[in-house]
Amino acid sequence: MAKKSAPLSQPAANDRVRLELDFDRAELLGALFGQYDQNLIAIENRLGVYIAARGNRLSIEGEAHSAARARDVLTGLYNRLALGQGVDVGDVEGALALSQDPSLEGLVRAEDGGASPVIIRTRRKTIVPRSPTQLRYMEALARQDIIFALGPAGTGKTYVAVAQAVSQLIAGSVDRLILSRPAVEAGERLGFLPGDMREKVDPYLRPLYDALYDMLPSEQVERRIASGEIEIAPIAFMRGRTLANAFVILDEAQNTTPEQMKMFLTRFGQGSRMVVCGDPKQVDLPNPGRSGLNDATQRLEGIDGIAVVRFGAADVVRHPIVGRIVEAYEGPNA
Repeated sequence: MAKKSAPLSQPAANDRVRLELDFDRAELLGALFGQYDQNLIAIENRLGVYIAARGNRLSIEGEAHSAARARDVLTGLYNRLALGQGVDVGDVEGALALSQDPSLEGLVRAEDGGASPVIIRTRRKTIVPRSPTQLRYMEALARQDIIFALGPAGTGKTYVAVAQAVSQLIAGSVDRLILSRPAVEAGERLGFLPGDMREKVDPYLRPLYDALYDMLPSEQVERRIASGEIEIAPIAFMRGRTLANAFVILDEAQNTTPEQMKMFLTRFGQGSRMVVCGDPKQVDLPNPGRSGLNDATQRLEGIDGIAVVRFGAADVVRHPIVGRIVEAYEGPNA
């Protein structure tokens, strides 16, 4: 693991300091630094510090608070690599975001040498939180019966929910995984679509398939769909059912009506968990004021067993420019 050396005295937050980190395993440093040192450069640019490498040692120079954040980020990323997990640009951005709040323990730190206390393991990926809100979301997914996840695209609402669902399916905590969304066009009128029922609705459900294939080998996805362990269907197919021992995800929930949302939520059965994801600002219904997602959160927030997690532009975990785009569209001139 990484060994850190602290300054001799406690400096003020705005004093400039030099911190040093020693790493045990030189073979991990290439992945830690990134191609052409892109990870180090990202940390330098975000925190305003200077990082220099010499052998197995890194020195970090900058204001005390920023240098300490850089040290924690690098320690966390190195320990991820030591645990056999990968590090990419998104992981760097996530570690930087988490390091803003010292009360959060989502970062892997040198003192405990262990993994994040909130982690989701699937066949193909290990998911750790990439923002403070994502950390709270993952905690809610592990504890609550019904979770509403609200916020803009790119914050990981659906992706993390699918990861938790796959993890529980693999572990045997649930018998099946049900993914649903309303078949509503995003601002377009597509007209008649050829093909059988699956071919007609698959375009609307493609993001759910994409997340599944990230979590499970493709042959397992197809086999589990064929056996009924994984079901992907429009919300209209939920009527009249009781969904017991299942992990149920409703995506694009802002495009449900209040009647559809009530119907969906009341499908909840014993041994199940339900996640409702959507962006209240992206309603594609003919009457945007009748969004079932907005109606449900107003009625149900605060009820025991139900959690509401709200994401913002700062929680976008795609390319950083996506967060800036979201902020521009939601700003004062929106």
